[in-house]
Amino acid sequence: MKTKPYISSILLALYRLILMGLGLYFVFIRPPLLPEDPRYMGATLTEIQTTLPGLLIWLRRVFWVMGGFMFATGLLILYVAQTTFRTHSTSAHLIISLAALSSIGWMAVVNFLIDSDFKWLILSFNLPWMIALILSWGERRQI
Repeated sequence: MKTKPYISSILLALYRLILMGLGLYFVFIRPPLLPEDPRYMGATLTEIQTTLPGLLIWLRRVFWVMGGFMFATGLLILYVAQTTFRTHSTSAHLIISLAALSSIGWMAVVNFLIDSDFKWLILSFNLPWMIALILSWGERRQI
């Protein structure tokens, strides 16, 4: 399938880089609890470790799984960005919208609910896919 590399598909590919980067962060770098987590729970890290001694190990493994899914989702979005999204397929736009809203979009909502220190950063990660969809509608009209 030969398609033109529209700006919208390039932005969507940037979004997948963000998602894949977040996935790698969750697998390799993110600690089981950020400093904001005990604060949100109203406990100290020592209290958490004493009360639930296996929690940090369990969370580390949960983040490995979550990061893997984020990375895989980024790979799939790259494929869509390079294929059907460039054809301005309505179904591709719908799938990208639902995938983005249910992944990093939902992550932003939850980070606002818990008043995360990173809420605005995570919200900004949603800009590439939103702009890609808007640009794609304009590019579709030019075809």
